[in-house]
Amino acid sequence: MNPTKKVAFYTLGCKLNFSETSTIARSFGEEGFDRVDFKESADIYVINTCSVTENADKRFKSIVKQAQKVNPDAFVAAIGCYAQLKPEELADVNGVDLVLGATEKFKITDYLNDLTKNDFGEVHSCEIEDADFYVGSYSIGDRTRAFLKVQDGCDYKCTYCTIPLARGISRSDTMTSVLKNAKEISEQGIKEIVLTGVNIGDYGKGEFGNKKHEHTFLDLVTELDKVEGIERLRISSIEPNLLKNETIDLVSKSRAFVPHFHVPLQSGSNVILKKMKRRYMKELYVDRVTKIKEVMPDACIGVDVIVGFPGETNEIFLETYNFLNDLDISYLHVFMYSERDNTEAAEMGDVIPKNVRAKRSKMLRGLSAKKRRAFYESQLETDRTVLFEGENKEGYIHGFTENYVKVKAPWNPELVNTLHSVTLTKIDEDGLVRFNFQEDLVAN
Repeated sequence: MNPTKKVAFYTLGCKLNFSETSTIARSFGEEGFDRVDFKESADIYVINTCSVTENADKRFKSIVKQAQKVNPDAFVAAIGCYAQLKPEELADVNGVDLVLGATEKFKITDYLNDLTKNDFGEVHSCEIEDADFYVGSYSIGDRTRAFLKVQDGCDYKCTYCTIPLARGISRSDTMTSVLKNAKEISEQGIKEIVLTGVNIGDYGKGEFGNKKHEHTFLDLVTELDKVEGIERLRISSIEPNLLKNETIDLVSKSRAFVPHFHVPLQSGSNVILKKMKRRYMKELYVDRVTKIKEVMPDACIGVDVIVGFPGETNEIFLETYNFLNDLDISYLHVFMYSERDNTEAAEMGDVIPKNVRAKRSKMLRGLSAKKRRAFYESQLETDRTVLFEGENKEGYIHGFTENYVKVKAPWNPELVNTLHSVTLTKIDEDGLVRFNFQEDLVAN
């Protein structure tokens, strides 16, 4: 291939997608491509899609248009979850030349014999049953933290979710491979690794999805905690029924794991949790939050919630609202329920009007802001460690404490990707926290 060919990437969706985009980008580098920013002119644009909400579907079309504006002759490839679920639909979008499914995306350079524009999008998509092997990946060089994929796919049957259809069965990377990737990341000088996957608490199912757990999630975090050179490890999101006491205890005593958990709830009503086919009731969720706060009083706990699920009456919504209001959590990620093809929930009655869904979403986002503010206030006058990010945002540098308090300071390029001991002092007008350094700036 011509060594001067340029490739640009756009990633929609989750941390897992970011880690996979990075790995795919490295495979282009090995083929002699130069990676450029998506806003720049490239010979090929690769869009890694998401299908979690309707919004992601709509955004895809606008991103294709964006690429075509910069270079109308560029080759456009779509990969990722939406490409697996609805390949024909993506192939029909004007300007799309190639659509690759769940297994094909990691071999994308094999499909690029010729970068001439196609009249129609060409589809290479396996049956999702064939997505039974594991491809390890991690993101690097894009930011001060790396997303390290440890698991893929899901065996759960939540009634609203298309991820098992898009990513296949639950399967894991080997312990040896994860530790090797973690070492490679630490050697690049990256200070923080975020563990990611579709259902990471299910870690241990074999590479081909066989049910034998060679290692558990607890084994994984125990070993990762020993990897030298990694300052911080963060668990991205873990199901409440898979977050065991032993894991919480390990994090509380850990050298590198930070006191920050993101635990999906989805509803504070047992009626709705049953309709969603979640694998726990709200009482278990309370138990998990209580346990975390017992051993790590300053831990940050984030929660995923879906509003407007079929059958969520006003009374049931208020049950969720009050449940969350009373819970010692730090912030919410609120998702407005959207019907997805080939899911059980899409066939259910008692559909909630979209304007009602929007109103409930707004109420929970307001509650999230209140929770975050209260959590930040509880952290004032405490001593923390901040990892600073790499972007100059209107004259300020931002960073996060180990327990996920977002801080700001006047821009100083020397602080990028460094860790500093600070005392949190006050909350600024924009809701971010100011601090005083505890040591000389030269120290790292």
